[in-house]
Amino acid sequence: MARITTPFGRHSTAAEVAAGIDLSGRQAIVTGAASGIGVETARALAGTGAQVTLAVRDVEAGRRVAAEIIAGTDNREVRVMPLDLADRVSIAAFIAAWEGPLHLLVNNAGVMALPEARTREGWEMQFAINHLGHFALALGLHDALAADGAARIVSVSSSAHQSSPVIFDDLHFAFRPYEPLLAYGQSKTANVLFAVAASARWSRDGIFANALMPGAIATNLQRHLGGMKTPEAMRKTPQQGAATSVLLAVSPLLEGVGGRYFVDCNEAEPVSQRTTDMSGVAPYALDPENAERLWEASSRLLAS
Repeated sequence: MARITTPFGRHSTAAEVAAGIDLSGRQAIVTGAASGIGVETARALAGTGAQVTLAVRDVEAGRRVAAEIIAGTDNREVRVMPLDLADRVSIAAFIAAWEGPLHLLVNNAGVMALPEARTREGWEMQFAINHLGHFALALGLHDALAADGAARIVSVSSSAHQSSPVIFDDLHFAFRPYEPLLAYGQSKTANVLFAVAASARWSRDGIFANALMPGAIATNLQRHLGGMKTPEAMRKTPQQGAATSVLLAVSPLLEGVGGRYFVDCNEAEPVSQRTTDMSGVAPYALDPENAERLWEASSRLLAS
């Protein structure tokens, strides 16, 4: 498979990537769209004419963002629905309330470097929110995605995936000492593996998933680290950080393409060791056997 390259790059914005795209009449969901790059992703999609649902835990913040997007785009088809990705009841309620075909599912919400915490099921919180919650959401929305006929899933990962593969024998740090950044890295690897497995399983249904690294953006995500640690020269604005998500969501170059990982609006190349510039993708994150193993393990957890 040839590596996908685009006219866009590190400094491109979400609005530039979405320019000229018409998604009128198509439905999109952006999780975590009340802050950070989720806001800019939703804004750019609304600018294409899509009907955009902000799936958020803080509904009041979501409503403020929706009003701002409507005022700025003249697209009144922007709505807010409650979603807590750490709560299976909330996920099930969101799925039950969904109506009609779904063209885009942008799995954008996430947490980073949390102090050790667990869900009521005993799942490590970063793995639960960043991966399992989105996995459950995608499974529940499969039929809506298939009904669209050419649906896309965008899985927001991170270069932090290079800090840890998925440790299948100890997903929830029951035996290992808990390390916040290793837990985050594992969850971000899971985001890539989900895209690989979803494309392999669902491409026949017209559903393709890809993953991405948005870049270093100063948002609330870094609050447990005491703020952004990346050098100023390597940082992006939220508008630039959302560009790769929007590219995977709307670009004609991604039609029928799945199971890949992108950085700065271009497909990343596999690397043999951890990088310092946020480029590249670890081979274990694209491994089909790892992807299938994670899918099965995740399915078992959700069935328990």
